[in-house]
Amino acid sequence: MFGLVVRFTLKDAESAAGFDGLVAETLPRIRENEPGTLVYAVHQVDGKPLERVFYELYRDRAAFDAHEEQPHVKRFLEARGAYLDTFDVDFLALQDGKGVSG
Repeated sequence: MFGLVVRFTLKDAESAAGFDGLVAETLPRIRENEPGTLVYAVHQVDGKPLERVFYELYRDRAAFDAHEEQPHVKRFLEARGAYLDTFDVDFLALQDGKGVSG
């Protein structure tokens, strides 16, 4: 299993709306076309209206690499910059858990 957490800080309320629209456009394609993407969860952060957190789990590194090559993901990666102030990515190594296997 391969995972990551991404924290996005958006420029302003207008950027947040645009970013959320981009996510709404992208997520159905991830659901429909990426069997190796096990979890792709987008969170709003309580009390921080300009922050979003993505939690992503993939079957393995190859599934993540395949995700990154999808046209809908490339479009998201190219378009997101217009809305962002900053972003931070943490790659995860599974240590232990419930309902998951390494």
